[in-house]
Amino acid sequence: MDRLFIAVDLPRDIRESLGAVQAVLNKSSARLTHVDPAIIHVTLKFIGDTPPEKTRAVAEALGKMRAAPFSVRVRGISGNNPRRPRVIWARVEDGGKCGLLHAGVEDLLSPLGIQRDDRPFVPHATVARVREFHPDLPGIIRPLSDRDFGWGVIDRIVLKKSTLTPRGPVYQDITEVPLEEDSP
Repeated sequence: MDRLFIAVDLPRDIRESLGAVQAVLNKSSARLTHVDPAIIHVTLKFIGDTPPEKTRAVAEALGKMRAAPFSVRVRGISGNNPRRPRVIWARVEDGGKCGLLHAGVEDLLSPLGIQRDDRPFVPHATVARVREFHPDLPGIIRPLSDRDFGWGVIDRIVLKKSTLTPRGPVYQDITEVPLEEDSP
């Protein structure tokens, strides 16, 4: 089985800036697991365990994606719950473009029997996961809420395979789909 997800990779300088904020988060007494800055991304769709023959079908379906490249700005650190976060992330501002990609991915994968997400899509880049909460964490996050991590261009979506290891996930790119200028 392949553990799959579809993502857009953020530019390296943005990922490095997000990695630098992890030192600030370490000032909290909470126990955090940081995401390796080299693999910080925006997940468009988590698929999960998938048989190899379906992995090929997913890759073929994604090849039909049509969208133009677009700019994103990554600004502000927050969490999935302001009072007691389990996930700490950076907000991605893109004028709704990642949401359109998400909807397009859902439309392409639904005929393959891959269930649509039941929660609204919110583009974000996970920076850390909270393994053990401490009450000082929200106060550490709050001053980061407006920090600007830069902007960049998204020019492809990527089908990734995730292998979980004791040192964290290892990602393998299965296929890349370029976003073309002449797309709607």
